[in-house]
Amino acid sequence: MASTTDRIMSLRAVRQLRRVRTFYAVGALMWAASTAWTGWQSPESRQMWVSVLLLAIFTGLLLTASLWLQRLQSTGSAVPAHHAAPRRAAGPHHAHA
Repeated sequence: MASTTDRIMSLRAVRQLRRVRTFYAVGALMWAASTAWTGWQSPESRQMWVSVLLLAIFTGLLLTASLWLQRLQSTGSAVPAHHAAPRRAAGPHHAHA
């Protein structure tokens, strides 16, 4: 069984990887649009090849972050513990005299 610190660290890692994955997805979309625009405006230019390179880098980073996130979630240690479970109402309490 995983200790509490291991569980907290893995939850923190999952949360951070989700944020990073979103950042890389936005970066990949931005560079895909830039590559398409630059390729249309001036094909075979240096700017187009730089855009292609940056698109490849962001796509690789996105795939790496997604694989790490999937690996962390598949271990089962990323399941959050419910420390503050909601209280259930046991019904009205009446004082019997």
